[in-house]
Amino acid sequence: MSWDLVIRGGIVVDGTGLSRRRADVGVRNGRIAAVGHVPDAKSASRVIDAEGMIVAPGIVDAHTHYDPQLTFDPYATSSCYHGVTTVLAGNCGFSIAPTRADARPYIKAMFAKVEGMAPVALEGVRWDFETFPEYLAAREANLGVNLACYVGHSSVRRYVMGADGSDREASADEIGQMRAIVRDAMASGAAGFSSSSVPTQVDGDDRPIASRFAAREEIVALCEEAGLAGSGSIAYLPKSVIGGLNEEDEELLIEIGQKSRLPVVIQGVGGRDKVDAPTAGWDNAKRFLDGAAARGAAVFSLLRNHPFDRPIDLAAGTPLYAGVFSWQALMDLPHDEKLAKLNDPAYRDIMRDAVDHPNRDPDAGSTLPPPHWDVTFVDEVSDPRNEKYLRRTIAEIAAEERKAPADAMLDLALSEDLKTKFRWENKSEVWSQAVEECMKHPSMLMGVSDGGAHLDRDDGADWSTYFLRYWVLEREAWTLEEGIRQLTQIPAAMAGFHGRGALLPGYAADIMIFDPKTVGPGTKRMVHDLPGGEGRFSARPRGFVATIVNGEPIVLDGKLQSALPGQLVRPLGPGSVS
Repeated sequence: MSWDLVIRGGIVVDGTGLSRRRADVGVRNGRIAAVGHVPDAKSASRVIDAEGMIVAPGIVDAHTHYDPQLTFDPYATSSCYHGVTTVLAGNCGFSIAPTRADARPYIKAMFAKVEGMAPVALEGVRWDFETFPEYLAAREANLGVNLACYVGHSSVRRYVMGADGSDREASADEIGQMRAIVRDAMASGAAGFSSSSVPTQVDGDDRPIASRFAAREEIVALCEEAGLAGSGSIAYLPKSVIGGLNEEDEELLIEIGQKSRLPVVIQGVGGRDKVDAPTAGWDNAKRFLDGAAARGAAVFSLLRNHPFDRPIDLAAGTPLYAGVFSWQALMDLPHDEKLAKLNDPAYRDIMRDAVDHPNRDPDAGSTLPPPHWDVTFVDEVSDPRNEKYLRRTIAEIAAEERKAPADAMLDLALSEDLKTKFRWENKSEVWSQAVEECMKHPSMLMGVSDGGAHLDRDDGADWSTYFLRYWVLEREAWTLEEGIRQLTQIPAAMAGFHGRGALLPGYAADIMIFDPKTVGPGTKRMVHDLPGGEGRFSARPRGFVATIVNGEPIVLDGKLQSALPGQLVRPLGPGSVS
């Protein structure tokens, strides 16, 4: 008996929630062939010594935007370094396909604007497709990680309606054409359908993204069409989700769930305290989730369980104040004009309390909540006289200097010609309590990485590593067994991925190996490794030994390997075979 891979002597946590055990894992033909004693292990083509390590299923990341990046980076860096073996891309209504040749500039600009992807890097997208089925076919045999992908509403609208898709509601005939595209995408193996009505999302022309022009009937029809495939899930961001779901959106989500008969995945419900989002408390969210389930609609919310950690650079500009118009208006001004505005007493009067009263009207513009003063820190200074402010919050500095917080921040920045760097880190005990209060509800899914997106300000690929370190091993909110199940079997089951998410005989050999004593977030720094030498933040972990996809290591001891064992992962529907 021969083995392609044997992992020896580790502590197996199999993803089912059952207790851990010491066992070897034998892999043959990309699948788990044995868990326990593996005879003739010395005959294996490769042996990994996992003594003292945890051997677990690879992580299934249910919210990423890797579909453009995977055309030139088959490993979905940085997620692969963190034990992620399957990524679900095409979220928020944005998928790189379908895209007509003449629409490529628009689609690239949309990804650059909404998802914070570098325009230069997007020039590296390999356009070896036009339709969604062609995109999937082109990824076959060219993947390091496993890929599942939603077909995105804004992309479908642009494909059918052209520029009109970003200007008006669709006609009955156009909705019919969109239904046909969704139908073909599902037949080719799409993970489902994604859409967004969130007012914070605008395209490269600073206009609402195309899906925001869709009438309720269009959204429901396309979700229903995806559901007729009999498998997959719906990813949808309702208009009111940032500030707390209103009754209209609650009813829409329930209708989508009932008509599609698929899991419906949203974000932003749960883990929101009264300062962050006054109407998004857990009591109200739980009432809705329980009520939806009672009416036969499986609505899940991805819970951001790692804190925000994002730079604020007033000289270069930052997107974090999009919901505070007087601040956002400064960000793209030339340096001298920016200084003149900040030194203008009348304009400073407008700015002083604006952060505490951000926009709440979706029709007026972005409703993105700004960073709060008590979690905004001084990160870097250029003048040695200002070193006393390092790692202190703006709220602390303002109280000490008896200034309004906005004045404290802006005066410090002006004293250094805007060279001061700030940082938003929203971890606090209030935040931890808000997350822990809701995370064990059956409608909450652990996430969100946004992998491949927002690399100009952060790299959320370390979300699962943070979850393991903070919530499982330090805070002990979960047992190790249940914590790993939340990262593996639960998202695989929700998405309909057969034979993945657990270390069981016959399952795909998607595996992560890590040291429980040291695992955790490691470095997060700017690197210049995208096409054109473009920079991005890149997160690396501590304590990971290996990421293995379909029996082939793609990361060993923090280093990428050369294998391309990734597969397209399709939800298992009627007539499908695993």
